Amino acid sequence: MNPNPVLRRLGFADDDRVAIIHTDDIGMGQATVSAFAELVDFGLISSGAVMVPCPWFPQVAAYCRQHPQVDLGVHLTLTSEHDHCRWGPISTRDPASGLIDEEGYFHRRSEEVQAHGDPAAAQLELQAQVARALAAGIDVTHIDTHMGTVAHPKFVPAYVQLALQHGLPPMILRLDEAGWRKMGMDSETATFAAQFVQQLEAQGLPLLDYLVALPLDQPADRVELAKKTFGSLPPGLTHFIIHPAQDTPELRAITPNWQGRAADYQAFTSEELRDYVKNSGVRVIGYRALRELMRAK
Repeated sequence: MNPNPVLRRLGFADDDRVAIIHTDDIGMGQATVSAFAELVDFGLISSGAVMVPCPWFPQVAAYCRQHPQVDLGVHLTLTSEHDHCRWGPISTRDPASGLIDEEGYFHRRSEEVQAHGDPAAAQLELQAQVARALAAGIDVTHIDTHMGTVAHPKFVPAYVQLALQHGLPPMILRLDEAGWRKMGMDSETATFAAQFVQQLEAQGLPLLDYLVALPLDQPADRVELAKKTFGSLPPGLTHFIIHPAQDTPELRAITPNWQGRAADYQAFTSEELRDYVKNSGVRVIGYRALRELMRAK
């Protein structure tokens, strides 16, 4: 791929390493909300995204109204993967939508909602989640997708339409045919995806070069793992995903990977890691800068 045009538009060089340090799953539990607030104050992360259907969304919205400068997007949610804390659609309770499992919640796995979800119903749900965030007073900076569920041919058109409708950059990779084939696509689908990406970029959508996530099943030596990951970032624009939460009884009850989430919280409130990133040459930005580029275009 050619260098990302977003870099020059933001004043960077083509070979600069630029990262959005992004906090996922905010609102899943209270521990994610309090962790996010502390991480914002600490100053290493640069963005995050809220899960609107989740139980702690009202507290996230209240925090954002009190801190309007916060860079927060909507983590578009069509799945509910945990056993003891679950959520469902905010737009419908109709099983015919294909969005609801036999227990009345979202399906647990992306493949299930991708197989059964009605595209029109999914579009209404995604629109409702963004509308609720905006109505609650959140200055939404972008949209992305929980568990990658929206990254499917059935749902991508609605995802892109939502981005264009609200002037919100979506989390989409700008890969060529070879890149999409490496992601597991067949030749025909990879060709279509590459052409689609070119069209989106021509329309002014700022796109990403890479997605990187710290694995939740490796909580040990989290600062060193993060430093190693930052050190290996290639030139281009990277969406760098973490899942921080404070270690609370609620967090431990919600998810078996609580240790990885607590480790992210500890690592990204570490002065050692903050100093490392500052001196690493990685340029850290938020999605608000991309949103302003998109709206100016």
